[in-house]
Amino acid sequence: MDEPLLFVSAGDPSGDIAVSRILASLRETKPHLRLFGLGGSRLRQQGQEQLAEPSKLAVLGFWEVARKYLFFRRLFEVCVREIERRRPRAVLLVDYPGFNLRLAGRIRSLGIPIIYYISPQVWAWGRGRVRQIRDHVDRMLVILPFEEEFYRQNGVACRFVGHYLLEDIPAEYIASTSPGHKQIVLLPGSRRQEIERMLPPMLEAAARLNGDHGVTSVVAAVSGAFDYDSICWKYERDGVKVMYDDARRAMYESDLVLASSGTATLEAAIIGRPMVVVYKTGSISYAIARRLVRLKQIGLVNLVLGEKVVPELIQGRATGRRMAYELERYLTDADYCASVTAALARVPSLLGGRGASQRAAEAIGEYL
Repeated sequence: MDEPLLFVSAGDPSGDIAVSRILASLRETKPHLRLFGLGGSRLRQQGQEQLAEPSKLAVLGFWEVARKYLFFRRLFEVCVREIERRRPRAVLLVDYPGFNLRLAGRIRSLGIPIIYYISPQVWAWGRGRVRQIRDHVDRMLVILPFEEEFYRQNGVACRFVGHYLLEDIPAEYIASTSPGHKQIVLLPGSRRQEIERMLPPMLEAAARLNGDHGVTSVVAAVSGAFDYDSICWKYERDGVKVMYDDARRAMYESDLVLASSGTATLEAAIIGRPMVVVYKTGSISYAIARRLVRLKQIGLVNLVLGEKVVPELIQGRATGRRMAYELERYLTDADYCASVTAALARVPSLLGGRGASQRAAEAIGEYL
């Protein structure tokens, strides 16, 4: 019986979701596939032997990562040691670049094929790392259309497989019609640091819009991530409620989205909801990022569309007052709202349509 062994490192929640679908497809041809490495709840359901508790892996920002340096250093050595000992058929690295790119360099000499799924955003802030990827990674599998040409221009073996979100989001949600009942969904992120920074100004914006336009709001919450009620109860009279663990439904049932920058902006675009993208991090992390990032915009939805379609409020501009102003434009200018909605309708096709996980599974299966 062939029981191929695969090491998978997926430290972020989004990576855990994405790669779990690939592994489910891969098991159709490799039913006895064994897994070990780093991941979250979905990889655990796939039978992954996990070398660390998932809750300790998701950390945001340069300074926040530095504070857990000793933990990650120990975990890094554990992963190297286990890969050397078990000799998997291949190593699959998923996003999580600060950890995974170092791991690729360390284990390259073992001669084990290294596949990288969900590219680090080297096209934005780490172009110096492209050589590192070219030297240490056998195959890049990318989920954003503009990434394939970027890597090929830099001599990296690469394939655009499409975005997993088109399989993970219910089909009836995709490019759906707005319900039209003046509800906004607030998406402050999934990590404590994000939520602590973004939720208060988001709630301030919600209160302003409720007072001026009778808008209600729903906070898309994540169980165990934060004590939402400690803040949100103050805004109940402003039409704010909390919905746990169903952000996509909250988006589908809302007319507008106020989202922390990240994958959620693509989810909102696929569902067809105009949005405002916001981002705020620690002062030290932001100062470092400003020196590294070369892009004029940071929202994934704008990057995929190739132009600034939806507004972005970054750091000092990410205030409740400014958020309310940008959302109010959608409420008061029908032509503007319609033009943004029409632009967002292009996103599903730009992301490659359905079948991304199967295409990625086929590419990975070649190494097993």
